[in-house]
Amino acid sequence: MELRIAVVYHFFPHYRKSVVCELAREGTCDWTFFGDIQDFHRESGIEPMEFPKDVRFERLKVTRIRGSLMWQHGVIGLAASRRFDVLILLGDAKFPTMWAAAALGRLTGKRVLFWTHGWTNRPKGVKRHIRRAFYRLAHGLMTYGRWAKQIAIEEGFDSSSVYVIGNSLDLTLQRNELARLPAGRSDVVRSALFGESKTPVVACISRLTAVRRLDLLLQAVARLRASGTPANVLLIGDGPERVKLESLAGDLGIPIAFEGACYDERRICELMTASNVTVAPGKVGLTAMHSMAYGIPVVTHDDHENQMPEFEAVIPGKTGSLYRLGDVESLASSIEPWLRTQYVDPQVRTHCTSIIERFWSASFQRHSILQAIQGKPADEVAIAAAHGDPKLLR
Repeated sequence: MELRIAVVYHFFPHYRKSVVCELAREGTCDWTFFGDIQDFHRESGIEPMEFPKDVRFERLKVTRIRGSLMWQHGVIGLAASRRFDVLILLGDAKFPTMWAAAALGRLTGKRVLFWTHGWTNRPKGVKRHIRRAFYRLAHGLMTYGRWAKQIAIEEGFDSSSVYVIGNSLDLTLQRNELARLPAGRSDVVRSALFGESKTPVVACISRLTAVRRLDLLLQAVARLRASGTPANVLLIGDGPERVKLESLAGDLGIPIAFEGACYDERRICELMTASNVTVAPGKVGLTAMHSMAYGIPVVTHDDHENQMPEFEAVIPGKTGSLYRLGDVESLASSIEPWLRTQYVDPQVRTHCTSIIERFWSASFQRHSILQAIQGKPADEVAIAAAHGDPKLLR
């Protein structure tokens, strides 16, 4: 019998479109997606997803109760209804409705899963007990990364019920854009941005916010230039730190190009492929996915407790480098090896694209989520090894 699945999220950002469509069109389950039509963090600047007509979406409005506590209308009734066999809920303990929905879902015989970052650091004090109690309401956790799974095991959760599902962008679109990129386009793009094409480019695609610590990037590039390693800087994105970064780049004498906010994947493709390395001195997030999908290595910091799950895609020496958090000299040393050639080495490009395809794609997410829905023991390594083989899920 076809399982009826409800996926309940606070809202679906534009970068979720690939995995949502991958799930909705997988053919073995009946999917409905629930969420608000805008982010409750109004200042985030994240564009909402536009749902295709063949993907079923119903709005459930989110309102703020007080402080960080949020209420999502309609979730409790949804959990108590007989419309669905499986509930995939936003795994955020700041939503009292998710506590109630998980409990009601189980009481009414549904399989309940939380889609969540999980633990990004080891919890302490009262928060530790709250989070552990919340997560125990579900049959299983679907986390972005393996670090979260490791902490879950330390917290007493069964490893077989913690499913690492990763995160993703639209890899199919990115592959298509990469395939149609004209030969020699990177030289043209560099010349348009900086007036010449020979100097290596250090890039970052991200909102320009203080938490990204892009000031450290500029300071590191200034050190590299002073020591005889030239580099130009390309920032793709906009945000409240732009004016400060423009001023700092001027003070340091660094050639820099500000592309501004960009949602045109063709333009992003040509900008990324004109770069040598992406540098995210603060938390890296989806910046890593966007960069590596185009074969560009990533440099970010090495403090697991202060990172986002996507940093796990950085394999030192192969897909990027890890520097000591906050250390400009360490950052400069980590960037330097990627600037020794005019463009990225083909083998490095292959390392980067391969890890995205195996662990950070919508296809991998679909396989992992189906495994969780069916209640099979979690095994992300087996899924990656047999990626694309439908027999894996039978």
